[in-house]
Amino acid sequence: MSRIGRMPIAVPAGVTVDIAENNKVTVKGPKGTLERVLPAEMDIKLEGAEILVTRPNDLKKMKSLHGLTRTLINNMVVGVTNGYEKKLEVNGVGYKVAKAGNKLTLSLGYSHPVEMVDPAGIESAVEGNIITIKGIDKEKVGQYAAEIRDKRRPEPYKGKGIKYVDETIRRKVGKTGKK
Repeated sequence: MSRIGRMPIAVPAGVTVDIAENNKVTVKGPKGTLERVLPAEMDIKLEGAEILVTRPNDLKKMKSLHGLTRTLINNMVVGVTNGYEKKLEVNGVGYKVAKAGNKLTLSLGYSHPVEMVDPAGIESAVEGNIITIKGIDKEKVGQYAAEIRDKRRPEPYKGKGIKYVDETIRRKVGKTGKK
């Protein structure tokens, strides 16, 4: 049995979960509303203040979908109650970040500034060299953070670039002179 798939999802007070046909799950909470169509094979039941996900049989595909479906619903419930947040750090001489409206302007040593517009439902904030991305959809928050990081990945020699705050960069020793 899938250990994650078996666990019930607790629905906190102030959150309403609606399960329509074809497993279209709508979660409404204090921070907003999230909708997602989940695999039709899975059986999703709302029992009291808990959501239970069960699978029809023990085929390999069903086993893998079981844990995934439960985690996706749980991420939706957590998103509408607490929300998600990712922090990125910009390191490097002359690397700057600025925020104007919903536009993020990154100066990353290229000949031009890189401009990125916040996607719908996601907001970013800049404080010094730290970029904070917040939203209720875990997938969108992570994707936007990854797109910003891809503009200038951290390099292993000096550690310059954009990295997650909790990420560690494995450093390499540079060249040495001939003797």
